[in-house]
Amino acid sequence: MTAEREVWREALGVVLATSAYGISFGALAVASGLDVWQTCVLSLLMFTGGSQFAFVGVFTAGGLAALPSAVASAALLGVRNVAYGMRMSPVVGGGPARKAIAAYFTIDESTAVAISHSDPRLRQVGFWVTGIGIFVGWNITTLVGALVGDVLGDPRSWGLDAAAAAAFLALLWPRLRQRQAIAVGVAAAVVAAAFTPLLMPGLPVLVAAVVAIVVGWFNWLGGPGAAPGGRARARTEDAS
Repeated sequence: MTAEREVWREALGVVLATSAYGISFGALAVASGLDVWQTCVLSLLMFTGGSQFAFVGVFTAGGLAALPSAVASAALLGVRNVAYGMRMSPVVGGGPARKAIAAYFTIDESTAVAISHSDPRLRQVGFWVTGIGIFVGWNITTLVGALVGDVLGDPRSWGLDAAAAAAFLALLWPRLRQRQAIAVGVAAAVVAAAFTPLLMPGLPVLVAAVVAIVVGWFNWLGGPGAAPGGRARARTEDAS
């Protein structure tokens, strides 16, 4: 099996797992009071699962009065995509038009699949296949969930809420080979879990990200000779 076929297989696996979760969003959105067309437009225009669930969660709790808070929560959780965009800009390459199109598909999954590979060509394949595939699949399953939500009942009882998390774990697991990566993963999970009951949706994720930034900047638990700010790692990647 060629390396490119392997990337396709990995990307399509993530597409299937994440798209299945779209059924859950469609059902929950309609149950919260949105119409089918409103639910579908939300997936078409927003297209970032975490922000969509945050919006629906706050809207469900407070109705129209909570709409500003729902929008703020969704926007706050979507801030992470700015960091993804900076990371993916050199991977995507091309001119402003290409990067503008790529920005729409820069989500958790497409970024994760892309950076799990070192070859520039494989990174591009992973990014575009995952991003476009999830966009198509997510919108189809959103419509399905919105239409048959009453028949499905609580989508969480089907385990759909764990599908995307399982896909991320499958991507993350092979990279946990060093003490620093393991420490960052464990610490970020603990921090996010601790702050979830205390902060509004979106903030626990950003607070947990600070753990990775601090550990990477000071190179805690990293190998000897690595410079602060990841300069040594950058030199190594350039040399390869």
